[in-house]
Amino acid sequence: MAGWRRRIAGRRRFLGLAALGAAGLAACDSGAPSGQRPVPAGSPQASTAARPAPSVTQVENARPGNADWAVTRAGAPDAIEGFADRVSVLPGESFGLYVSTTAPAFRIRAYRMGWYGGARARLVWQSGALPGTRQNGASVEAATRMVRTGWRRTTTVATAGWPEGCYLLRLDAEDGSGQRFVPVTVRSAATAGRTVVVNAVTTWQAYNDWAGYNLYNGPSGGLPTRSLQVTFDRPYKYDDGAGLFLVYEAPLIALAERLGLPLAYTTTVDLARDAALLHGATAVLSLGHDEYWSPEQRSHVAAARDAGTNLAVLGANCCFRRVRYEPSELGPDRVVVCYKGAWKQDPGYREGKPPTTDFRDSPGADPESSLLGVIYDGYPVDAPYVVTSPGHWLFAGTGVKAGDSFPHLVGVEYDRVNTGFPTPRPIEIVAHSPVVCESRHSYADTAYYTVPSGAGVFASGTMRWVEALDANGIGGTRADHGMDAHAGDLVRRVTENLLTAFAAGPAGHAHPAADNVAAVYGRG
Repeated sequence: MAGWRRRIAGRRRFLGLAALGAAGLAACDSGAPSGQRPVPAGSPQASTAARPAPSVTQVENARPGNADWAVTRAGAPDAIEGFADRVSVLPGESFGLYVSTTAPAFRIRAYRMGWYGGARARLVWQSGALPGTRQNGASVEAATRMVRTGWRRTTTVATAGWPEGCYLLRLDAEDGSGQRFVPVTVRSAATAGRTVVVNAVTTWQAYNDWAGYNLYNGPSGGLPTRSLQVTFDRPYKYDDGAGLFLVYEAPLIALAERLGLPLAYTTTVDLARDAALLHGATAVLSLGHDEYWSPEQRSHVAAARDAGTNLAVLGANCCFRRVRYEPSELGPDRVVVCYKGAWKQDPGYREGKPPTTDFRDSPGADPESSLLGVIYDGYPVDAPYVVTSPGHWLFAGTGVKAGDSFPHLVGVEYDRVNTGFPTPRPIEIVAHSPVVCESRHSYADTAYYTVPSGAGVFASGTMRWVEALDANGIGGTRADHGMDAHAGDLVRRVTENLLTAFAAGPAGHAHPAADNVAAVYGRG
């Protein structure tokens, strides 16, 4: 196993929580899987999908990678850390970098994350030695409990010659005392004819508890002292500064780039800002944990779907929270506002702006199921993934049979089809997995629906989908939630089938959904 893979697997948790598997928080039987195993992707027995003509993605990934990109010596919490003053830039644009370190000097190494023959990254640029400075401590805004750094800009980074893509800047203290990541996206100006990878930076920031506050917790460890808004003007604490990127997004990006698909790159902030960004895109990918959306982002994605752009939701709990962006001292859209249950206290709401609470809640209730087909149903669970429709085109090449199950693939949050909420039709449920969530029996559903524009919409129904792309071993460990190579083979093949079909254009033309809700649930 490559060194980076060992290190990432060792940190793989759901936002700091240990994997649930053996703890039995979900009471489903997670014993040995049944039935025929899927054929591993790339094996001689597997069917080979048609590959597109050589693309920019293929040319980029033919370059030598750098397998030594991972943080191997994080050091003390204050050894070195930083943030960028832009979540994304266009190729050639510059951004400011804000760094605090106890070391006298440090260097920056910019890695573009992708496939690169399995190395997963390429070193695109590196700085010389830069003087290190210990910046001031954080302050907390009294009214909203938002953490502010007030740091001074350390340096400006130009991206001339950097290809579009997802980047991790690694900050290396010259004295060896520490390393940290700073993520930034070199975004695409246009997406026509391409599959769009969306970095869920808004959700990364919602869970970021740098300096002790995020949208869930404060010093008391609960809602009463949580932040009501958070800012991108601070480092990410999770995963050595990478936020949620390495666990919930990097494995999918590696697979998509390995396939050589024409790809475009953007962030949730950019999707909200630019109504025309998705014009002509073949597909939009929402990755493993993409919970926080603005109404503008949702409107733009729905409009793209209705114009023929496919949508793949490769996680769960997607599009659940409604947020608003506001400026910070460093620029526009740098503050994420989400008052949740305290929405009446939000000054923006009092000025007539939408409430920053859950999309499904009043006022202005608009359940996420009308876009996704599925709806968030609960947390926490740990359960087998159960195949319902083995003949579906998504399962081509897997060799699965009805009832085959894959332990631990459903977790830690899950979605289902629930026609008690607005649900697009026709919709197909291709996997229907029993779960028990806090003593409540339910199901996690993998679903696919199509619309008159021809667009197809896929929802995995489990937050572990992207994580499973890296499941290659015997399973059973806390680090990988117990998922084994059989689960990994299934998810890799289904995802390849999905991405290849979605990259070809409106999937509903070749693969119209055949509604089976009544057959699966016994009611329509």
